[in-house]
Amino acid sequence: MTAETPIWSVYMIRTVDGCLYSGVSTDVPRRYGEHLAGGPRAAKYLRAHRPQALVFSNAIGSRSLAQKVEYQLKRLSRGQKEMIIRRQRLVFNPDTGAITV
Repeated sequence: MTAETPIWSVYMIRTVDGCLYSGVSTDVPRRYGEHLAGGPRAAKYLRAHRPQALVFSNAIGSRSLAQKVEYQLKRLSRGQKEMIIRRQRLVFNPDTGAITV
């Protein structure tokens, strides 16, 4: 990656009702702030389920790979996601985005 290429990250937000929301961004703190503000840039889901805390983020690399990892993350069970949050560690295949829990 060059200095001009943005580094994409995957993140998880816990909502006030205990749900987990996953997303991707090049600037996780800015994106979390947009979700908190609840305006037009916030995810529709998070307008209905208010964010409580940013509980996990992990730099991935390219947008394509970050989206693949996000897709795999969303397919994990609640317990597997909670394990990733507890460990603050995400192991994934850099070719396919497949996550190892």
